[in-house]
Amino acid sequence: MSILDAIILGLVQGVAEFLPISSSGHLAILHNLFNMSDLGSNHMFFDVLLHFGTLIAICFMYWGDIKAMFTQTADMLSGRTVDSGGRRRRFPEARLFMLIIVATLPLVLILPVHKYIESLSNSTVYVGIALILTGCMLLVADKMAKGTKTEKNMLFTDALIIGLCQCVATLPGLSRSGTTITAGIATGHDRSYAVKFSLLMSIPAVLGATLLELTDAFKNGIDPSLIPAYLFGMIAAMISGVLSIGLLRMIARKTRFGGFSYYCWVVGVLTIILSLIF
Repeated sequence: MSILDAIILGLVQGVAEFLPISSSGHLAILHNLFNMSDLGSNHMFFDVLLHFGTLIAICFMYWGDIKAMFTQTADMLSGRTVDSGGRRRRFPEARLFMLIIVATLPLVLILPVHKYIESLSNSTVYVGIALILTGCMLLVADKMAKGTKTEKNMLFTDALIIGLCQCVATLPGLSRSGTTITAGIATGHDRSYAVKFSLLMSIPAVLGATLLELTDAFKNGIDPSLIPAYLFGMIAAMISGVLSIGLLRMIARKTRFGGFSYYCWVVGVLTIILSLIF
């Protein structure tokens, strides 16, 4: 793997992980149609570092929320429920933390079949179809009525529904962020909050996947000569991830996701055509 390959893959990971266009789908396309380095057994440590780069990006962009979640949860568990004025304190960020835990629990259902799900990325026709479905899903999200729910009144059943949708989005070509944001809007949440919840709930998901991959990476061995290229890729994923999160938040406030629908349709159709030709 060259440094240029690593940077390109890092940029794709950072952009497609957060924008609703499917990082797994794009990485599969780069490998299957353009013969770029596979992120399989030969470069598992690189895959770990790419996910770590996107994890840093989320933590950087939502550090205030993450800090508040842990601080409020600690205060609530320790019994500090009354403020200095004698009023009963509210803990919206602690509630958000518990909602994220509930939304993450369904991922346990994927563990027995995750190897099979990963193998679907070898079928470029399937990836193209999944991208087209992602575009349709985003268009439906744009047609939904505006919601008002936030962490203050979001239901735990809402979190469970979004978590189940996240399980479905582990299929290559389906956008995790697009699927969970759509599920958030469908359950009546404010669009900006749906984006926020989708990104925050990805932290335990990405962290868990990274730890699983790290174990496999050490079993398969790490080539020290490739570490410089891997680090360049991680940095590219981190920087592009920060920029992508900022863009996604701006889009959620000011416009709709329709542009991503057209992009997914075009890429999906081209992927199917190219896979049939070659």
